[in-house]
Amino acid sequence: MEESAEDPGKLPELIRRYGDRVDRVIIGGGDGTVNAAIAGLLDTRLPVGVIPLGTANNLARTLGIPQSPLAACDVIAQNLTRSIDLGWVNGNYFLNVAGLGLSAKINRTVAKQFKRRWGVIAYAVTALRLILKQRRFRAEIRCDGEVIQVKTLQITVCNGRFYGSGLTVAADADIDDHRLDLCSLEIDHWWQAFGLIPAVFRGEYATEQGMRLLQGQEIEVFTRKARSIDTDGEITTQTPATFRVIPGAIAVYVPKSRS
Repeated sequence: MEESAEDPGKLPELIRRYGDRVDRVIIGGGDGTVNAAIAGLLDTRLPVGVIPLGTANNLARTLGIPQSPLAACDVIAQNLTRSIDLGWVNGNYFLNVAGLGLSAKINRTVAKQFKRRWGVIAYAVTALRLILKQRRFRAEIRCDGEVIQVKTLQITVCNGRFYGSGLTVAADADIDDHRLDLCSLEIDHWWQAFGLIPAVFRGEYATEQGMRLLQGQEIEVFTRKARSIDTDGEITTQTPATFRVIPGAIAVYVPKSRS
C-alpha cells in the first residue's frame, strides 16, 4: 500500500498509523521535513534514518551523514543509532535551531521558488538585503539564574552544532550534550558582520566582537513587543519564549564513527 507524504504535516499521523508494523522510519528531505515528523517519532519511539535532500541539511552535517543519497542509505543499512537531544520552545520542537530577529525575517521573506532553485544562495541574498535595513531590538535573556539585557539584531538558540548554512554555534557544541547554546548578534553596524565570518564558521566568539554566547538547559527570552520565532526554518511561535532541551529524545541512524 502506498500513501503520499508530500505534506510534511501529515507525517506524524502516518508514522503513528504504521508504528506497530515497521521497525524504522526513513525520511528523505531537509531539516524542516524531519522536524515535521518529530511528534510521530516521539510517540512510536521508532529510530529514524535521514536522507538529506534539503537546502542546508544541518542535522545530517552534525551527525556526519553523507550528503549523497546512496551513501546515506548505506548508513541506515549499517543499523547503528545514536540518541540525540531535541530543542523545545513554547510547545514546538526543533532539531537544530530556533531564532528571532533577522532569521525570522529571512524565513518569512525568502520566496519558496527562489529557495528551491538557488538553495543556500537564496538565504544569503535575502540576508544581505535585510541586514541593511534591520534595526537592533531590546531583549531580556534569562539563563540558569542569570538575567541579561541586550540590544541585538538576532538571537539564535541551537540544539545541535550547526545552523544557517553550516555556521557553528560553539566549538564544543553537539546534539547530545544536553544543553542549548544561545548566540546574540550585538554589533552596532551591519558591516561589522563581515569581521565575524571566521568566528561563526569555527564557533569561537568573543563578546567584544559583538557576539554573546550563553549556554543552559532552559533559557527564557522576553521582548517589549511580540517577535516571531522560527524553528528549523519555519515560523512557529513568538516571544515571550521559554526554550528547553529534551535529552536523548529520539534515535537516528549514524555512521559508525558517530555512533
